[in-house]
Amino acid sequence: MEHQWPDIINASFECFGGVFVIFSIIRLHKEKMVRGISILTVIFFAAWGMWNLFYYPHLGQSLSFIGGVFVTSANTVWLGQVIYYSVTEKLRLKNAKI
Repeated sequence: MEHQWPDIINASFECFGGVFVIFSIIRLHKEKMVRGISILTVIFFAAWGMWNLFYYPHLGQSLSFIGGVFVTSANTVWLGQVIYYSVTEKLRLKNAKI
């Protein structure tokens, strides 16, 4: 199967995006505190990634689909971390006030 150059370029963006999200995952894991991040932004990009996993096969963009799996998986992990550490911090602050 021959891949078209738009699929190759888009897949590259998807893969590099996944790498950059992994940097955020690592940093959030180390800091264990959410600061300066809107959860709505993270939810939006995770949802968009999931849509792309449905959409790319319909376009015949197999490389973009593979890149999309990578970036969407990373975004989903990051979203889970954002929720977990936000809830954990709220509970910790609530217990400290008691």
